[in-house]
Amino acid sequence: MTCISTRLLILLGAVIAIGPLSIDMYLPGLPAIEKSLGARPGSAEFTLASFFIGLALGQLFYGPLSDRFGRKKPLLVGLAIYVVASLACALAGSVAELVAWRFVEALGGCAGMVVVRAVVRDRCAAREAARAFSMLMLVMGVAPILAPMMGGWIVAGLGWRAVFVSLAGFGIVLMIAFQRGMDDTRHVPSGPLKLGQVLRDYRQLLASRSFLGYTLIGGLAFAGMFAYIAGSPFVLMELYGIPPQHYGWVFGCNAIGLVAASQLNAHRLKSTPLTLLLRRALWGPPLAGIVLALAGLAGWLPLPLVLAGFFFYLVSLGSLGPNSTAAAMATHGQQAGAASALMGALQFALATLAGALVGLFHDGTARPLMVVMALCGIGAWLAHRWMVAPLERE
Repeated sequence: MTCISTRLLILLGAVIAIGPLSIDMYLPGLPAIEKSLGARPGSAEFTLASFFIGLALGQLFYGPLSDRFGRKKPLLVGLAIYVVASLACALAGSVAELVAWRFVEALGGCAGMVVVRAVVRDRCAAREAARAFSMLMLVMGVAPILAPMMGGWIVAGLGWRAVFVSLAGFGIVLMIAFQRGMDDTRHVPSGPLKLGQVLRDYRQLLASRSFLGYTLIGGLAFAGMFAYIAGSPFVLMELYGIPPQHYGWVFGCNAIGLVAASQLNAHRLKSTPLTLLLRRALWGPPLAGIVLALAGLAGWLPLPLVLAGFFFYLVSLGSLGPNSTAAAMATHGQQAGAASALMGALQFALATLAGALVGLFHDGTARPLMVVMALCGIGAWLAHRWMVAPLERE
């Protein structure tokens, strides 16, 4: 790519991998964690919730810091916090300690999410940025497939604590790589960082109809994916009897479809405006969600329809995600860090809410998952129609 080197793109992809690795690698060890720490069944799942909360809140701090002090220093500080917290997780003596340190781990790890989006915005115009984000979707698709397998091997061979030692080691490698291999992409302004200015920046971003619209498009669409991640194990394994070893193949096929769609999106951006590709992809999540929801409410939900609906929804995100992110960031070059932070915080908050709703309305059927996915898809479509489409016609 002309705006960003392959070497830097690989580094950015590696730091993006912190999220899926930290979320998925230790999942095979949850039963072992509860047994080792003498906790009640299900209590270890709170460590996942605390991590998501940390991801959402932490990004709000790194955005202004990266705008004021450059992209590199806040990233290195965040990685250092991540390393220390990961080692503390490995030494935790109770689930409560693990929950607390997972929160801190997320506060450090989320620095990479903010900085990656800001760096791409610093270097690339909107269309090239969308292509870069499409390439980074490779990580978002592949890492969730590999992470549980790697975690399973580590837990089986070395125990669950070794997972967090491995994550700390990965953080150290990233610190060394970025210290040596990344030049700062942000001109550091003079003057102190003031809370009042930070709040004004966030208020201006929230008042920007285009920024908020594109952020909600991506956030709501991806919230449907998080609902799928939260609810599909029960639906596919418990209701349809798919063996756990075969569930991984279903999950993997959907992830491969997402990755393939993102790479096709990168190719099509060479000749097609990203706003047009975004409008076309926006039909996928609501259509898939509505079909699944109506079939579920009618009591007729054959497995092939479920699998096709999941696949169609997720494939649409291969174009929706990169293009909505690039469009939201396009007009906020001077506030790229703050824009990246607010976008990430809002999107993770929506994703956490969607996953919680699936669990809250659990009734032993597939209906809660299908309805939440439909609402997320419809919400993304409405965010475009009500907030973005009028601006595109001006």
